[in-house]
Amino acid sequence: MNPQKTTGDDANRNGKGTGQKAEAGPENGNGPATPTTETTPLIPLPHGTARILTATGATLSAASTFLPWTWTTDFPGNLTITGYPGGLQLLTLTGALLTLLYALTTWNLPGLRWLNPARSHNATALLATATLATTWYTLIAIAVQLGGLVNLEPGGYAAALATLLALLGTLALPLDRRTTNSFPPTSRLSTTRTGTLLRSVLRTIRPGRTDRRTPPARPLPAWAEILIIAASFGLALSLVTYGIGTTYGELFTGFLLLAGLGAAALARAGLIGRLTTLTARHRTPTVTAAFAAAALFPLTQDTDQYTLIAVNILIFSTVALGLNVVVGLAGLLDLGYVAFLGVGAYTAALVSGTTASTLDVHFPFWAAVLTGAAASLVFGVVIGAPTLRLRGDYLAIVTLGFGEIFRITVGNLNGESGPSLTNGPNGIPNIPDLVLFGYEFGETHTLGSITLNPFANYYLLMLLFTVLVVLVFSRAGDSRIGRAWIAIREDETAATAMGINGFRLKLLAFALGATLAGLAGTVQAHVAYTVVPEQYVFAGPVPPNSAFLLAAVILGGMGTISGPLLGAALLYLIPAKLQFLHDYQLLAFGAALILLMRFRPEGLIPDRRRQLEFHEGTTGSSTLKHAEAPTP
Repeated sequence: MNPQKTTGDDANRNGKGTGQKAEAGPENGNGPATPTTETTPLIPLPHGTARILTATGATLSAASTFLPWTWTTDFPGNLTITGYPGGLQLLTLTGALLTLLYALTTWNLPGLRWLNPARSHNATALLATATLATTWYTLIAIAVQLGGLVNLEPGGYAAALATLLALLGTLALPLDRRTTNSFPPTSRLSTTRTGTLLRSVLRTIRPGRTDRRTPPARPLPAWAEILIIAASFGLALSLVTYGIGTTYGELFTGFLLLAGLGAAALARAGLIGRLTTLTARHRTPTVTAAFAAAALFPLTQDTDQYTLIAVNILIFSTVALGLNVVVGLAGLLDLGYVAFLGVGAYTAALVSGTTASTLDVHFPFWAAVLTGAAASLVFGVVIGAPTLRLRGDYLAIVTLGFGEIFRITVGNLNGESGPSLTNGPNGIPNIPDLVLFGYEFGETHTLGSITLNPFANYYLLMLLFTVLVVLVFSRAGDSRIGRAWIAIREDETAATAMGINGFRLKLLAFALGATLAGLAGTVQAHVAYTVVPEQYVFAGPVPPNSAFLLAAVILGGMGTISGPLLGAALLYLIPAKLQFLHDYQLLAFGAALILLMRFRPEGLIPDRRRQLEFHEGTTGSSTLKHAEAPTP
């Protein structure tokens, strides 16, 4: 039997559960691939014992949520009730049940094999880690906020021990890990006992090259595959609704821990790979299901509180996609991009008909949109024409200067320091609600049994704008111009030598990105009801600003569509939900970014080319063959 295709129980039944190494993969153009993955346990225990520990720990973890974890209701979520999990206990219960379920999938039980196509114990280990992280975070938060461990009830201690037992059990199962030779020590610390243990853990977190492939899925009718896609988007809508609707920061943090590690577990299990195959096979139903799930979000809300958050996330995401044209496709580092959002917002405010406008004009919304986009386009060309002959850090400094010049200029156009145009630091307030073809966005509308609140109207409008920007980005990225942008990003000198007019194409990217930002700015002005210079700074605690926009593109995944959308959503939600940390908010946020850049430098949803750049030594030959495939 080929040892490379045996993992978990199959490996142990063949006597190869410990120390088995992946065979060299097929030719990838540079000779045979060097094996860098082995399937071994992190903790040397008998396989049967490890399975029992995992199942017992997961079961006890679920049972502990029915016990009180603290004696007082001062901690949010009311964790004092016996027999009724609440708040963060529900997250621990979910994680424990998923851990138990995935532990059972490797027992070859009928009806469960589809949950773990790769038959990987790594998925179980990640779920156990997610459960432990959520539980221990909750217990630590209780001790810190209430003044010590004395505020924990026996149920809390039981939950801590049970989740630790489940994690230790999964670490004793055969896991895909880097081989010792492919993960050499990098410092003197690595040769110590602590360093050796740390290297052993890192070998598990970052498995190496393997050409073992997930077995093909059982053929299904087309209608069944489409139903699976629709159900997946429905589940995603439920998770997003729950995450946005978390009523306190501790619950959101626990949800983020469980959802992030849970998504990694599903990827290791092979489920996300199979879903990606289905979506690639049915592109039109996938796009339809995604749009329908997004459009249904306002219907899940009773008030405008979380719908307003969703509107701002869409604005932030749309601007991030525009910046992705400049940074992700063309490779131009723009540190003043938020100024183009401000140009569109100020233009829309000036022609909105508000009494605070110095122009005293009122354009219909479609004309205001075109005017804002055109103004941003003109600014993009005017700023880009003399500066885009610069490269790298010099271009970044110039764009940073442009962003600051814009903010200072609009703050001085008050009739005293300059012409009377923007009311200076007071901005333009009292921007009226939109009226489009007789439909008033500031009013509550009832369509049959469906009620649309004011911000639900703006949400649906902004969703259409986001779809338009996604369409523009995807078409531009797949065109000849998009391929020329990528060539310039990879090596401008080589691209110029091949006959590409680098300056003209960079100017086109700059202008297109500015136009898309101005488009979003026209809606932002009406959503915020006021426009002030302080909204358009380089860096600040509240997005959107240039630093957050750039972070959304890089952390989400440069050059992709879904990456900046996810990055923008997280970067908008995290600061808003971490307000309970007060002075430590930015510290925690910065630490999270550092960890993400250390272990996922290519972004959450990376472009395949960038994934190869960062993990060339740990990517199988199959990935190399598909590196040029388009990334959604």
